Amino acid sequence: MRLWLSRTSDVPLREQLVTQVILGILTQDLTPGQRMPSTRELARRFGIHANTASAAYRELEAAGWLELRHGSGVYVQVTRPASPLPAELAVDHLIREMAKDARKLGVTEPLLRERLRLWLTHEPPTRWLVIEPDPDLRAIVIHEMVQAVALPVTGCAPEDCATAGIFDAAMPVVLPSKAAAVRKLLPPGTELTVLQVHSVAPELQAHLQRYLPLPPGVLVGIASHWREFQRIAQTMLTAAGLEPESLIVRDATRAGWKRGLEAAKGVVCDAITAAELPPGVFPLRYKLLDEPTLTELRKQEQQTAPA
Repeated sequence: MRLWLSRTSDVPLREQLVTQVILGILTQDLTPGQRMPSTRELARRFGIHANTASAAYRELEAAGWLELRHGSGVYVQVTRPASPLPAELAVDHLIREMAKDARKLGVTEPLLRERLRLWLTHEPPTRWLVIEPDPDLRAIVIHEMVQAVALPVTGCAPEDCATAGIFDAAMPVVLPSKAAAVRKLLPPGTELTVLQVHSVAPELQAHLQRYLPLPPGVLVGIASHWREFQRIAQTMLTAAGLEPESLIVRDATRAGWKRGLEAAKGVVCDAITAAELPPGVFPLRYKLLDEPTLTELRKQEQQTAPA
């Protein structure tokens, strides 16, 4: 069994050993039923503590990769565990298989590393990344984008921009009010797409005109995960002539927020909250992102798709 254990790595030696044994089984370097070296032999051969080797074997046995036969030794299980591999191990397995195939073709290690770096540098984007400090507003933007684009949509706060790998294969997007601040946080050369949005107050006012004026005594609900939306909607409805007591305002981030909404003629809400309203409640759904913006995002996906 070949192992490469790094004492300068942040990954503990036990974890390195566990990972490499699993990869050895997956690539058939270690075959079903094969006897493994004893913990003492591992410790002597690779210069690790016997307790480290023993702990790794126990973990592998518990996960179903190895079998401990008392008085005989440690063996590779005849059948693999049924549970799926962790994402990291699955990727490691793919990389190791690729490296083995490359060596069979006579590819040298330096060339393999060079081509990997080049490919990763030119890897086409595989996801959108919404950068927004308000988690509730970020969730609404992600929800609306998911309905309109083909690629997955993820999100982060501006302070997460320093996290290693956060921009890997990502196309970052931001709302107009945060664009200047976010641009300062991006790695050099990173393109940022600024999402164009409806002007909330005028758009919401135009939206509500279709239902106003309401008959006396009719209740109207306001519900959203985004508190700023609650404030704006309440202001607009009051300005349109509705009495404050005819408004049912609900913060959708709080427990029990749906209570009483069934009494409303309709509920002014964002796209996420609209799908969470109680049965029979009519949503007056407001979309934040305008259609030209969504069309532009779809064009960007087509332009970045691999040929």
